[in-house]
Amino acid sequence: MARLLLIRHAPTPETGKTLTGRLPGVSLADGGVRAARRTAEVLAPLKVAAIYASPIERTWETALEIAAERGIDPIAHEGLLEVDYGAWSGRTLASLSKLKAWRVVQTTPSRMTFPGGESLVGAQARAVAACESIAAAHKKATVALVTHADIIKAVIAHYLGQPLDLFQRIGVAPASVSVVDLPDGMPPMVRTVNSSGDPASWN
Repeated sequence: MARLLLIRHAPTPETGKTLTGRLPGVSLADGGVRAARRTAEVLAPLKVAAIYASPIERTWETALEIAAERGIDPIAHEGLLEVDYGAWSGRTLASLSKLKAWRVVQTTPSRMTFPGGESLVGAQARAVAACESIAAAHKKATVALVTHADIIKAVIAHYLGQPLDLFQRIGVAPASVSVVDLPDGMPPMVRTVNSSGDPASWN
């Protein structure tokens, strides 16, 4: 059985204020580094076979902190990239919340394609395909996937059998861990969502 640890990147100064998306130059700063190290400490008791990460600064920096004491290098995976928010990238959440399309994102996200970017349906399909590919490569191991909030929420919704239109009901905090087991020939099992606690409670 493959166990996927879906880890949201640690916070940046822009987290909760700006939709940074895939823009370059968004880094953790001191507070984010400390949060990433706390997550690394939570995961320390676990044997992790590999660490995959979205190749964006904040996710990569988080992955490096988790990998630091393990003697393994993170692996960049394009399937774990942030949603391509297109023209919305770099805008404040306060300004976006005034748009009519913001309500679509909040209530019926399956209908949303970001201007100049991708659809949330497409982002979900991409991320789930990445999870399935990684699980197939690590059938009897625990692997860490460092990625982004909307990606984790979309993946969790998929494995719960929950419509994407309800994915905003899932909370995923910075530096949190969500756990999905993907056993061969059996249904997936979502073990925990948005955890920062003892891994022993995930079984």
